[in-house]
Amino acid sequence: MQVRDILRIKGTALFTVSPDTALHEAARTMALHDVGSLVVMDGGRLAGMLTFREVLQAMSAERPAQALAGEVMQRGPVHCSPDTSLDELRRLLLDSGTRYIPVMDGTTLLGVISFRDVARAVVQEQDFENRMLKAYIRDWPPEATQPGAA
Repeated sequence: MQVRDILRIKGTALFTVSPDTALHEAARTMALHDVGSLVVMDGGRLAGMLTFREVLQAMSAERPAQALAGEVMQRGPVHCSPDTSLDELRRLLLDSGTRYIPVMDGTTLLGVISFRDVARAVVQEQDFENRMLKAYIRDWPPEATQPGAA
């Protein structure tokens, strides 16, 4: 399985903000759409990622109410391509400590995959494999009796 397969299962809905979006507005967008991250786009290009982690860190640091997404976003986020394998993606998520990873095809943003999306894809893949194995076993041809066997 590759990242492109996960995007196909998940869909490509993207929620973005600009670097000059007020942090409280970005948090409101996240809550309204029940998402844990927003892509920060600047001039049509990926500028960073804003997750609840950054929002909470800004709030706990007593950032002023006027804080902007661009001030607290994760700059230069780790990203992957649609050809990245599931194993590579899991390793990348674990090694980087991130829960959300942008999928880039060159400079084009294709989507964002979360740790939860990866877990869902793995479960679906394992369920499919289990169904196929059970069907194979169920349809196993009966053993032919060997001549001379008692």
